[in-house]
This record gives sequence, structure tokens and C-alpha cells, in this order.
Amino acid sequence: MNDPVPFDPRKRRLVVLKGGPGSEREVSLRSGESVARALRAAGAEVEEIEVTGTEFDIPPGTELVFNLIHGTFGEDGEFQSLMEQRGIPYTGEGSTASRVAFDKILTKRALDRAGVPTPRWEILRAGEQPTLPLPIVIKAPRQGSSVGVHLIRSQDQIAPALADCLLHGEEILVEELVSGRELTVGLLGDHALPVVEIRPREGFYDYTNKYTKGATDYLVPAPLNPVDTEKVQALALVANRALGLRVYCRVDILLGPSGPTVLEINTIPGMTETSLLPKAAAASGLDFVALCLKIASLSLVSRVS
Repeated sequence: MNDPVPFDPRKRRLVVLKGGPGSEREVSLRSGESVARALRAAGAEVEEIEVTGTEFDIPPGTELVFNLIHGTFGEDGEFQSLMEQRGIPYTGEGSTASRVAFDKILTKRALDRAGVPTPRWEILRAGEQPTLPLPIVIKAPRQGSSVGVHLIRSQDQIAPALADCLLHGEEILVEELVSGRELTVGLLGDHALPVVEIRPREGFYDYTNKYTKGATDYLVPAPLNPVDTEKVQALALVANRALGLRVYCRVDILLGPSGPTVLEINTIPGMTETSLLPKAAAASGLDFVALCLKIASLSLVSRVS
């Protein structure tokens, strides 16, 4: 995607959509508040709409909907399909790419087709047991923010993890547990932002460690040598293209002894001023307001191309 004409927010009528019906509602509310504040600071006329389900109205004359609904409905292609049917411009990826990126199983298949390294995996249904050797990761494939993610190191942990994942859907994703440095790469169009290293002080990067202040250390940019930095950023871009993504996202990667491997991709990453994408953008010289305007520009180009 070519670098778009900068988005001029002055006197533009924008809607920030936040909340949603999914498990990431509270995070979405914080993201929405942060983005709305930034857009107003840039001179836009902003209306915040808190969504509780899948029914909502967009005010007439809205020029762009800034979608900050993380997870279910906002990130899985349903919201995007609704906006496309109504002919209303919105931020982020289109409906098809959003659906693929949100579904960890569809993501795995797309990565495999493109030859992108990713941990070995299998799909389970009720009554089935993992065949991959321990340690493994058991995941609900259509949840975000590490909801329904279980690190399994012993046989007695398997049954409760499977039962929890079945509360979220009929399919379960099982992956080999790959050891390595936990990294994430924010992408804006075809541009990779500085790599962020994630270091939880205890356990793994679960929901609690993500959203508890002081529970995790973030190193921006990650202390990698130039060769590894380039490999990680290049892999993030290849994964991005494999899923047909064009606007913005965050690619989660593990860097182990055999090189980097892609875990998953988040198409509506957190957008509080302390979230990972804004941290990476700031390290590249892009402040929070500029980041929001960049996302708006890339999204509008994507909607018309």
C-alpha cells in the first residue's frame, strides 16, 4: 500500500466505537476513550458510542468509524460486514481478512500455505485428546487477550483446559509449546515498527499479566542484534501478507534457538497510550495522536482501493 495522504481530522465527523459484547469489553472501553481523546486533540468532532451487543446506530454524516471493539464482533469480521453493507467507512481490515486473522485455526492454515514458520498444531473437538507431546498450549481459537489460553506441562492439566476451551466454542487449537523470547511487531501498512520484547515477571503473558500494572516489563525497542531484528520484522511482514492484511496489526512472534516463529496476529490491538502498538510507534517517533491519524489514513485508502 502506498503511503496515503495524511488524514486531516479538523472539522471531520468521526465516531469511536468501543465496548462490545465480548470478553475484551473493558479493554476496548479504555482504548476507545484514549483514541477519542487523541482525535479531539487533533481537531475532530468525535462521538463515542458504547456498544453492548451487535445492534447500534451510526449518526448520519459520519465520515469514519474508528473501530476499537477488541475480540468478538469487533475483530472477527462481523462488524466489518455490517459496515460494508451500510456503506460506512471504518478503520482496520476488511471483513474477510478480519475473519481469518481473528480465527487462530484459519490463521494457522494461511501461515502454513505461505510457508511461514509457526508452532506445530492440531484441532480437537469434544471427547478428543491431544496427540502432540507435552509441553503444549491449549487455546480457544476465537478469543483474544489470552482468554482461553492454557500452558500444559503435565497430564492432569489437560482435562480442565479442554473443558474451559469448549465453553468458548466447538473447536480447540493445540500447539507445541515453543520456548524463546516473546516479541511483538506492530505494522502500519507495509512498515514494520520497532520490535517490542515482552517479559512477564511471573508465569506467561496471560490476561492478568497483560492488564495488571507492573506485572510485565516491555522493552522498546527489543534488545536484539540487528540481524535478529531484521529477521523478526521481515517475518511479521510476510505473515501479514499471508493473511491478506493491509492496514495495521500486531504480530506476535517467539524467537527461539532455531529462529523466529509466528504465534498469532491481532488486527485491532490495544490502543491505550500504554498499549504495545503505541509504545512501538512512539519509539519510531510517531506520537499517539499521529498514530491514530495514520491508522485513519491507511484505512480510508484501503476502503476505496
